[in-house]
Amino acid sequence: MKKPYDKELSSQELAALPDASIDYTDIPELGEEFWKSARIVEPDRTQQVTLRVKRSVLDAYKATGKGYQSRMNAVLESYARTLRK
Repeated sequence: MKKPYDKELSSQELAALPDASIDYTDIPELGEEFWKSARIVEPDRTQQVTLRVKRSVLDAYKATGKGYQSRMNAVLESYARTLRK
């Protein structure tokens, strides 16, 4: 497989790339069957905390509707599990 770039791109360079130039050929597409069986894993217990997040992150989650805090927690929990391994 030919590398599309001579050197590894920085995060700024990657962000500047137009979506059309991204090669997705090595990533399998997630079809309807995947999404039919996908589920949100709710936490066993929660603790209320004060947390600072970027406005853009909060706005993106709020735009998904009711339950956005649970979805944010699910993403954080998923990442926390990777740290335990």
